[in-house]
Amino acid sequence: MGKIAVDLDQALARRAAHGTPGRTAARLLAQGDGWSVQDVICTYGPSDRPFEELHSDTAIGMVMAGTFEYRSRRGSVLLTPGSFLLGNYGESYECGHDHAAGDRCVAFRYAVDYFERLAADAGAPRGERSFAVCRLPPLPAPARLVTRAATGVVGTLDGSWEELAVQVAGAAVRLARRLPRRPTAAPAGAVRRVTSSLRAIEREPGAHWTLRTLAAAAGLSPFHYLRTFQQVAGVTPHQFILRARLREAAVRLVREHAKVMEIALDAGFGDISNFNRSFRAEFGAAPEAYRTARPR
Repeated sequence: MGKIAVDLDQALARRAAHGTPGRTAARLLAQGDGWSVQDVICTYGPSDRPFEELHSDTAIGMVMAGTFEYRSRRGSVLLTPGSFLLGNYGESYECGHDHAAGDRCVAFRYAVDYFERLAADAGAPRGERSFAVCRLPPLPAPARLVTRAATGVVGTLDGSWEELAVQVAGAAVRLARRLPRRPTAAPAGAVRRVTSSLRAIEREPGAHWTLRTLAAAAGLSPFHYLRTFQQVAGVTPHQFILRARLREAAVRLVREHAKVMEIALDAGFGDISNFNRSFRAEFGAAPEAYRTARPR
Protein backbone atom coordinates (compact mmCIF):
# COMPACT_ATOMS: atom_id res chain seq x y z
CA MET A 1 0.00 0.00 0.00
CA GLY A 2 1.47 3.37 -1.06
CA LYS A 3 2.10 6.47 1.03
CA ILE A 4 -1.09 8.17 -0.12
CA ALA A 5 -3.24 5.37 1.30
CA VAL A 6 -1.02 5.08 4.40
CA ASP A 7 -1.58 8.75 5.23
CA LEU A 8 -5.33 8.21 4.96
CA ASP A 9 -5.18 5.13 7.20
CA GLN A 10 -3.22 7.10 9.80
CA ALA A 11 -5.84 9.86 9.80
CA LEU A 12 -8.60 7.26 10.25
CA ALA A 13 -6.64 5.60 13.07
CA ARG A 14 -6.28 8.95 14.88
CA ARG A 15 -10.00 9.53 14.57
CA ALA A 16 -10.74 6.07 16.01
CA ALA A 17 -8.26 6.55 18.86
CA HIS A 18 -9.72 9.90 19.92
CA GLY A 19 -13.36 9.08 19.19
CA THR A 20 -13.83 12.29 17.23
CA PRO A 21 -16.40 12.89 14.48
CA GLY A 22 -15.38 12.64 10.84
CA ARG A 23 -13.90 15.72 9.20
CA THR A 24 -12.10 16.94 6.10
CA ALA A 25 -8.61 18.43 6.25
CA ALA A 26 -7.37 20.37 3.22
CA ARG A 27 -3.76 21.32 2.47
CA LEU A 28 -3.24 23.97 -0.18
CA LEU A 29 -0.80 22.72 -2.81
CA ALA A 30 -0.89 25.69 -5.20
CA GLN A 31 -3.11 28.52 -6.36
CA GLY A 32 -3.23 31.24 -8.97
CA ASP A 33 -5.56 33.62 -10.74
CA GLY A 34 -8.83 31.68 -11.06
CA TRP A 35 -7.63 28.27 -9.87
CA SER A 36 -6.40 26.35 -6.82
CA VAL A 37 -5.32 22.81 -5.92
CA GLN A 38 -5.74 21.16 -2.53
CA ASP A 39 -4.83 17.82 -1.00
CA VAL A 40 -7.99 16.79 0.89
CA ILE A 41 -8.14 13.95 3.43
CA CYS A 42 -11.63 12.96 4.60
CA THR A 43 -12.30 10.75 7.65
CA TYR A 44 -16.08 10.54 7.42
CA GLY A 45 -17.50 7.03 7.72
CA PRO A 46 -20.75 5.03 7.88
CA SER A 47 -21.62 6.48 11.31
CA ASP A 48 -21.60 10.06 9.97
CA ARG A 49 -24.75 11.43 8.37
CA PRO A 50 -24.26 13.03 4.96
CA PHE A 51 -25.16 16.70 4.70
CA GLU A 52 -25.95 18.95 1.77
CA GLU A 53 -23.13 21.11 0.42
CA LEU A 54 -22.85 23.61 -2.41
CA HIS A 55 -20.14 23.91 -5.05
CA SER A 56 -18.87 27.50 -4.81
CA ASP A 57 -16.86 27.03 -8.01
CA THR A 58 -16.28 24.39 -10.66
CA ALA A 59 -14.62 21.40 -9.00
CA ILE A 60 -12.69 18.43 -10.35
CA GLY A 61 -11.61 16.00 -7.67
CA MET A 62 -9.09 13.26 -8.47
CA VAL A 63 -9.64 10.37 -6.06
CA MET A 64 -6.29 9.12 -4.76
CA ALA A 65 -7.42 6.68 -2.07
CA GLY A 66 -10.61 5.36 -0.52
CA THR A 67 -14.15 5.43 -1.88
CA PHE A 68 -17.26 7.53 -1.37
CA GLU A 69 -20.70 8.09 -2.86
CA TYR A 70 -21.46 11.39 -4.60
CA ARG A 71 -25.07 12.46 -5.11
CA SER A 72 -26.39 15.42 -7.06
CA ARG A 73 -29.29 16.19 -9.39
CA ARG A 74 -27.21 14.51 -12.13
CA GLY A 75 -27.32 11.16 -10.36
CA SER A 76 -25.57 9.04 -7.72
CA VAL A 77 -22.18 7.43 -8.35
CA LEU A 78 -19.38 5.68 -6.47
CA LEU A 79 -16.04 7.49 -6.63
CA THR A 80 -12.99 5.20 -6.60
CA PRO A 81 -9.21 5.65 -6.84
CA GLY A 82 -8.33 6.95 -10.29
CA SER A 83 -11.76 8.46 -10.95
CA PHE A 84 -12.71 12.15 -11.28
CA LEU A 85 -15.50 13.88 -9.38
CA LEU A 86 -17.05 16.54 -11.64
CA GLY A 87 -18.83 19.33 -9.77
CA ASN A 88 -20.66 22.27 -11.33
CA TYR A 89 -20.66 25.77 -9.89
CA GLY A 90 -23.76 26.52 -7.78
CA GLU A 91 -24.91 22.89 -7.59
CA SER A 92 -25.98 21.18 -4.37
CA TYR A 93 -24.54 17.76 -3.58
CA GLU A 94 -23.91 15.19 -0.86
CA CYS A 95 -20.92 12.94 -0.21
CA GLY A 96 -21.53 9.74 1.74
CA HIS A 97 -19.45 6.90 3.15
CA ASP A 98 -22.20 4.34 3.65
CA HIS A 99 -19.97 1.29 3.23
CA ALA A 100 -16.40 2.29 4.19
CA ALA A 101 -14.62 5.16 5.92
CA GLY A 102 -12.35 7.78 4.45
CA ASP A 103 -10.98 9.04 1.17
CA ARG A 104 -8.22 11.26 -0.17
CA CYS A 105 -8.55 13.54 -3.19
CA VAL A 106 -6.58 16.16 -5.06
CA ALA A 107 -9.19 18.88 -5.56
CA PHE A 108 -8.84 21.30 -8.50
CA ARG A 109 -11.13 24.33 -8.23
CA TYR A 110 -11.79 26.90 -10.93
CA ALA A 111 -13.48 30.31 -10.91
CA VAL A 112 -16.50 30.35 -13.21
CA ASP A 113 -15.08 32.69 -15.87
CA TYR A 114 -11.72 30.93 -15.90
CA PHE A 115 -13.30 27.50 -16.34
CA GLU A 116 -15.54 28.85 -19.11
CA ARG A 117 -12.43 29.86 -21.05
CA LEU A 118 -10.76 26.50 -20.48
CA ALA A 119 -13.90 24.62 -21.56
CA ALA A 120 -14.16 26.72 -24.71
CA ASP A 121 -10.51 26.04 -25.53
CA ALA A 122 -11.21 22.31 -25.03
CA GLY A 123 -13.89 22.44 -27.71
CA ALA A 124 -17.07 22.67 -25.62
CA PRO A 125 -19.73 24.76 -27.41
CA ARG A 126 -21.47 27.57 -25.55
CA GLY A 127 -24.21 26.09 -23.38
CA GLU A 128 -22.26 22.84 -22.84
CA ARG A 129 -19.53 24.16 -20.56
CA SER A 130 -20.81 22.54 -17.40
CA PHE A 131 -20.65 18.81 -16.71
CA ALA A 132 -23.63 16.67 -17.67
CA VAL A 133 -22.16 13.70 -15.75
CA CYS A 134 -20.71 13.69 -12.24
CA ARG A 135 -17.91 11.15 -12.65
CA LEU A 136 -15.13 10.06 -14.94
CA PRO A 137 -14.34 6.39 -14.20
CA PRO A 138 -10.67 5.35 -13.84
CA LEU A 139 -10.09 5.18 -17.58
CA PRO A 140 -6.73 5.08 -19.44
CA ALA A 141 -6.98 8.60 -20.90
CA PRO A 142 -6.72 10.55 -17.60
CA ALA A 143 -4.45 8.00 -15.88
CA ARG A 144 -1.26 9.97 -16.56
CA LEU A 145 -2.79 13.06 -14.98
CA VAL A 146 -3.85 11.14 -11.86
CA THR A 147 -0.38 9.69 -11.46
CA ARG A 148 1.29 13.08 -11.93
CA ALA A 149 -0.92 14.53 -9.21
CA ALA A 150 -0.21 11.60 -6.90
CA THR A 151 3.52 12.04 -7.39
CA GLY A 152 3.17 15.76 -6.67
CA VAL A 153 1.30 15.10 -3.41
CA VAL A 154 3.97 12.78 -1.99
CA GLY A 155 7.07 14.23 -3.65
CA THR A 156 7.89 16.57 -6.51
CA LEU A 157 5.43 17.38 -9.28
CA ASP A 158 6.53 16.89 -12.87
CA GLY A 159 5.89 20.38 -14.22
CA SER A 160 3.74 23.02 -12.53
CA TRP A 161 0.40 22.72 -10.76
CA GLU A 162 -0.98 25.47 -12.99
CA GLU A 163 -0.16 23.49 -16.12
CA LEU A 164 -1.69 20.37 -14.58
CA ALA A 165 -4.84 22.30 -13.60
CA VAL A 166 -5.30 23.41 -17.21
CA GLN A 167 -4.69 19.89 -18.54
CA VAL A 168 -7.09 18.35 -16.02
CA ALA A 169 -9.87 20.77 -16.96
CA GLY A 170 -9.38 20.13 -20.69
CA ALA A 171 -9.34 16.34 -20.27
CA ALA A 172 -12.43 16.37 -18.04
CA VAL A 173 -14.41 18.50 -20.50
CA ARG A 174 -13.50 16.34 -23.51
CA LEU A 175 -14.02 12.97 -21.83
CA ALA A 176 -17.23 13.86 -19.98
CA ARG A 177 -18.94 14.75 -23.27
CA ARG A 178 -18.41 11.17 -24.50
CA LEU A 179 -20.10 9.47 -21.54
CA PRO A 180 -23.80 8.57 -21.16
CA ARG A 181 -25.69 11.47 -19.60
CA ARG A 182 -27.24 9.52 -16.74
CA PRO A 183 -25.83 6.08 -15.89
CA THR A 184 -28.17 3.57 -14.29
CA ALA A 185 -27.99 3.79 -10.49
CA ALA A 186 -26.75 0.59 -8.85
CA PRO A 187 -28.63 -0.98 -5.92
CA ALA A 188 -27.19 -0.32 -2.45
CA GLY A 189 -26.24 -3.98 -2.06
CA ALA A 190 -24.21 -3.89 -5.26
CA VAL A 191 -22.38 -0.73 -4.16
CA ARG A 192 -21.55 -2.37 -0.82
CA ARG A 193 -20.14 -5.53 -2.45
CA VAL A 194 -18.05 -3.61 -4.97
CA THR A 195 -16.80 -1.13 -2.36
CA SER A 196 -15.46 -4.06 -0.34
CA SER A 197 -13.62 -5.37 -3.42
CA LEU A 198 -12.22 -1.96 -4.31
CA ARG A 199 -10.88 -1.39 -0.82
CA ALA A 200 -9.22 -4.82 -0.78
CA ILE A 201 -7.57 -4.26 -4.17
CA GLU A 202 -6.42 -0.79 -3.14
CA ARG A 203 -4.69 -2.15 -0.03
CA GLU A 204 -2.85 -4.86 -1.95
CA PRO A 205 -2.81 -4.08 -5.67
CA GLY A 206 0.02 -6.56 -6.20
CA ALA A 207 -1.89 -9.52 -4.75
CA HIS A 208 -3.03 -12.37 -6.98
CA TRP A 209 -6.54 -11.17 -7.78
CA THR A 210 -8.76 -13.20 -10.08
CA LEU A 211 -12.35 -12.71 -11.18
CA ARG A 212 -13.28 -15.99 -9.49
CA THR A 213 -11.79 -15.11 -6.08
CA LEU A 214 -13.20 -11.57 -6.10
CA ALA A 215 -16.64 -12.87 -7.06
CA ALA A 216 -16.53 -15.52 -4.34
CA ALA A 217 -15.61 -12.93 -1.71
CA ALA A 218 -18.55 -10.80 -2.86
CA GLY A 219 -20.92 -13.79 -2.80
CA LEU A 220 -21.70 -13.59 -6.51
CA SER A 221 -21.13 -15.71 -9.59
CA PRO A 222 -18.28 -14.45 -11.81
CA PHE A 223 -20.82 -13.42 -14.47
CA HIS A 224 -22.95 -11.33 -12.09
CA TYR A 225 -19.90 -9.95 -10.28
CA LEU A 226 -18.33 -8.71 -13.51
CA ARG A 227 -21.56 -7.01 -14.56
CA THR A 228 -22.10 -5.51 -11.09
CA PHE A 229 -18.52 -4.26 -10.76
CA GLN A 230 -18.61 -2.56 -14.15
CA GLN A 231 -21.97 -0.95 -13.41
CA VAL A 232 -20.74 0.46 -10.07
CA ALA A 233 -17.11 1.34 -10.84
CA GLY A 234 -17.40 2.18 -14.54
CA VAL A 235 -14.58 -0.20 -15.48
CA THR A 236 -13.98 -3.95 -15.27
CA PRO A 237 -12.11 -5.52 -12.32
CA HIS A 238 -9.12 -6.23 -14.59
CA GLN A 239 -8.98 -2.61 -15.74
CA PHE A 240 -9.19 -1.33 -12.16
CA ILE A 241 -6.49 -3.70 -10.90
CA LEU A 242 -4.15 -2.90 -13.78
CA ARG A 243 -4.57 0.85 -13.28
CA ALA A 244 -4.00 0.55 -9.51
CA ARG A 245 -0.80 -1.45 -10.08
CA LEU A 246 0.57 0.92 -12.70
CA ARG A 247 -0.22 3.99 -10.60
CA GLU A 248 1.55 2.48 -7.60
CA ALA A 249 4.55 1.50 -9.71
CA ALA A 250 4.83 4.94 -11.32
CA VAL A 251 4.85 6.73 -7.96
CA ARG A 252 7.49 4.34 -6.61
CA LEU A 253 9.66 4.79 -9.69
CA VAL A 254 9.85 8.52 -9.01
CA ARG A 255 10.17 8.37 -5.21
CA GLU A 256 12.48 5.37 -4.74
CA HIS A 257 15.74 3.98 -6.08
CA ALA A 258 14.53 0.36 -6.16
CA LYS A 259 15.21 -1.62 -9.32
CA VAL A 260 12.53 -1.63 -11.99
CA MET A 261 12.26 -5.41 -11.75
CA GLU A 262 11.63 -5.22 -8.00
CA ILE A 263 8.92 -2.58 -8.43
CA ALA A 264 7.29 -4.59 -11.23
CA LEU A 265 7.14 -7.77 -9.14
CA ASP A 266 5.86 -5.93 -6.05
CA ALA A 267 3.14 -4.35 -8.19
CA GLY A 268 1.88 -7.78 -9.20
CA PHE A 269 3.38 -8.20 -12.67
CA GLY A 270 4.65 -11.70 -13.31
CA ASP A 271 7.40 -10.69 -15.74
CA ILE A 272 9.24 -7.53 -16.70
CA SER A 273 8.20 -7.62 -20.36
CA ASN A 274 4.51 -7.51 -19.45
CA PHE A 275 5.19 -4.65 -17.04
CA ASN A 276 7.19 -2.68 -19.60
CA ARG A 277 4.51 -3.15 -22.26
CA SER A 278 1.65 -2.14 -19.93
CA PHE A 279 3.59 0.79 -18.48
CA ARG A 280 4.48 2.18 -21.90
CA ALA A 281 0.85 1.87 -23.06
CA GLU A 282 -0.36 3.74 -19.97
CA PHE A 283 2.25 6.47 -19.64
CA GLY A 284 3.84 6.73 -23.08
CA ALA A 285 7.35 5.87 -21.91
CA ALA A 286 9.35 2.90 -20.67
CA PRO A 287 9.64 2.70 -16.85
CA GLU A 288 13.32 3.71 -16.73
CA ALA A 289 12.76 6.64 -19.11
CA TYR A 290 9.74 7.73 -17.07
CA ARG A 291 11.87 7.65 -13.92
CA THR A 292 14.79 9.65 -15.30
CA ALA A 293 12.52 12.30 -16.83
CA ARG A 294 10.86 13.11 -13.48
CA PRO A 295 12.35 15.30 -10.76
CA ARG A 296 12.91 13.71 -7.37
